Amino acid sequence: MAEINIGLGKTARPAYTLDQLALLPSKRTREPELVDLGWQLDAYSLDFPVLSSAMDSVTSPATAIQLDRLGGLGVLDLEGVWTRHADPGPALAELAGLDATEVLASLRQLYLAPVDPDLVSQRIAELHAAGGYAAGAVSPRRVASLAATLLKAELDLLVIQGTVISAEHVSTVEAPLNLKQFVRELETPVVVGGCASYQAALHLMRTGAAAVLVGVDGGRTSTTGSVTGIGSGLATAVADVRAARMRHLDETGVYVHVIADGGIRTGGDIAKAVACGADAVMLGSALARATEAPGQGWHWGRSVAHPELPQGEVVQLDQAGSLEEILLGPATSADGRTNIIGALRQSMATLGYEKLKDLQKADLLVSQ
Repeated sequence: MAEINIGLGKTARPAYTLDQLALLPSKRTREPELVDLGWQLDAYSLDFPVLSSAMDSVTSPATAIQLDRLGGLGVLDLEGVWTRHADPGPALAELAGLDATEVLASLRQLYLAPVDPDLVSQRIAELHAAGGYAAGAVSPRRVASLAATLLKAELDLLVIQGTVISAEHVSTVEAPLNLKQFVRELETPVVVGGCASYQAALHLMRTGAAAVLVGVDGGRTSTTGSVTGIGSGLATAVADVRAARMRHLDETGVYVHVIADGGIRTGGDIAKAVACGADAVMLGSALARATEAPGQGWHWGRSVAHPELPQGEVVQLDQAGSLEEILLGPATSADGRTNIIGALRQSMATLGYEKLKDLQKADLLVSQ
């Protein structure tokens, strides 16, 4: 991609968001019923390529179980309120009647409690007991200390997630996590992220991860871009990571899945993310609008209660419908916030593609 001269001796690459792209129809169309949205990550088969964000306002054990039954995959934050409190339900229910300042204060109190390994095991057991997959997210700094607990509880899928993750972390304070060694020694398949560049993604793929999360500062609650200046256009980031996947596949014969994360709200967004090279997406605010969402109409990220440098904020969302209506319909409005999967299916049918892999070949236009 051609670089732009932003000053004497300094260049920058243009970056595109999904909103700046449009899908170009091909010579063929098909009936929506002839579209296959199935996706498989490691040994786990899903009816459609959607994971829920590991955010306490989005995913509770109950909503993770419900999403699994609908055909997606719920990812529980194993450092969130559900592993700090035996029953955070009453405290979360009280958020509905508070203003933003009061909600933030209440959340900071909730996150003061330490993560309880016994509760981590209990939450994983709850997911297993419901007959579905158990997927959970842990930050890089805590994953080693929780590894034995996660293995004993037989977590199905581990997401090692931070704002930005690298395969090489330098520290003089504590021994850094050797991500490559950790992932290869772990029997559980691992998803790592976020990342936003070709080189960072390639290094993460070489750790042995089953998938990488792509996206920095793309979600409704994130303020990383304004706080630190770090960010990415999701469309460009996914395309760059797609190129890294191709190189890794050529080198090793191993296909690493790419999961787009941040700012994806509609079925059209999912279709464009897949066309850029994603295999699946992670949804946050779109699912936080569900009537069953634990945030009670509020939405926040993991870092909102960080004691020193929060990089997120609490936002209020209007509820769009039930979790089933948001994902599978019927749509209650024409703005794309409900029947997201139906819209993805319709997009693929209109473009003439049968499978998600086919959609990755779609032509894209840049809207100026």
